[in-house]
Amino acid sequence: MKAMVLDRLAPIETRPLKLKTLPTPGIRRRNDVFIEIEACGVCRSNLHMIEGDWKNYGSPSTLPVIPGHEIVGVVKKVGEGAWKVRVGDRVGIQPLFSSCLKCDYCKAGKEHLCDDAEITGESVQGGYAEYIVASEEFVTPIPDSIDSPHAAPLFCPGITAYKAVKASEPAKGRSVGIFGVGGVGHLAVQLAKMEGSRVVAISRAKKHLDLAKKLGADNAVAYQDSAEQFVKALKKDEGLLDSAIVFAPSENAIDAAVKSVKKGGLVVVGVVGNIPNFSAFDEKTIRGTVIGSRQDMADLVKLAAQGDLKVVIETHKLAEANEVLARLKKSEVEARAVLVP
Repeated sequence: MKAMVLDRLAPIETRPLKLKTLPTPGIRRRNDVFIEIEACGVCRSNLHMIEGDWKNYGSPSTLPVIPGHEIVGVVKKVGEGAWKVRVGDRVGIQPLFSSCLKCDYCKAGKEHLCDDAEITGESVQGGYAEYIVASEEFVTPIPDSIDSPHAAPLFCPGITAYKAVKASEPAKGRSVGIFGVGGVGHLAVQLAKMEGSRVVAISRAKKHLDLAKKLGADNAVAYQDSAEQFVKALKKDEGLLDSAIVFAPSENAIDAAVKSVKKGGLVVVGVVGNIPNFSAFDEKTIRGTVIGSRQDMADLVKLAAQGDLKVVIETHKLAEANEVLARLKKSEVEARAVLVP
């Protein structure tokens, strides 16, 4: 099969991903399913991994590796013990590739927190390829109402946005600020609106603010590097927020989010970053969130199948992965780029 392979960590401008021909993976376990990939989303976390930003976090845990963790494809073969998935089914794979299914987290339906979880495209081979083999326990069926390129982003930005919006305790009459309106943020804007919240989109780029308004944001405020200046502008234009969600991978953005919520407010951090200048005396809550469980994933796909969630994408060939990631680094991708083998 053809795959884009990472042999060494390096700046994306050096084109570290190489198109190679590799042996097609085979079914090894009774409940494995062999999938022909139809689409794989391109995530900023792929970029961080490729450039070595997450080396200290153990990502990737092995090299060479095939990146990519928001995958949609068609099942072509199944193991002899598989019964939940059949040949011909279209399924998706999220970053949670597998877990032990035995620990307290797994038993509580929080398998994404399992200490032995495998991460697609980081600790196991991912979706920048033509084929992949996965356990039927960790794939999610996709209805015919969503095509594969639009379904793929549900399996990382979608589940990330869904989980973060839920964590922000949305409700009618409550305001939520969404810091970063890209692949994840453009979905979070819509999900928060579905919950009845007043949504304030925050981004550096005018095109992202315009997109947020188009998707239903009640207000859009340009982000400024100085947290103090930003909060001053926010207070004048909108007022302080009940909650905030941070998808922008920036310590400054996290600081601005903390300062932008009212006393007693809630900040959901959905990125890797430090939390500076936190004062306990304002009684604010900071909550982390990461991807989601298998049930969260199934719930999101069911919601998306109703047709109210607009996934904004642009499609590219598999061999163009380096160029797509370079554009993502420059914030030139409007929402989500998807590789189509």
